[in-house]
Amino acid sequence: MSLKELKIKTGVVKRLFKEEKSYHTEVLEQKKRIEKITIGGADEYDIAKQNEVLDESQTMIHEVKNRLREAHKALQDLINKQDPSWTGTEELKQAEDILKEVEPEL
Repeated sequence: MSLKELKIKTGVVKRLFKEEKSYHTEVLEQKKRIEKITIGGADEYDIAKQNEVLDESQTMIHEVKNRLREAHKALQDLINKQDPSWTGTEELKQAEDILKEVEPEL
């Protein structure tokens, strides 16, 4: 195992964590949008389309969460098998930090 592989797996976890957060934000914004157009008396078709967008975003949260769990486990496994030369490296610290940050969200 190399430090390069550690950096890559750390980057994957960071990206998926960020992606999941963005989908949560998108869901909240979409719910507000649906509420606004419903109150505004929008056409039923428009409301239905916006609900479809909301459903797709909620589905993506689950998909990204599953990929995040897998990436988290892969990074944790890699750290558990770490090369002794990694001790004290910035790459190892970043990997451990992102695991701690993501852990409560899983």
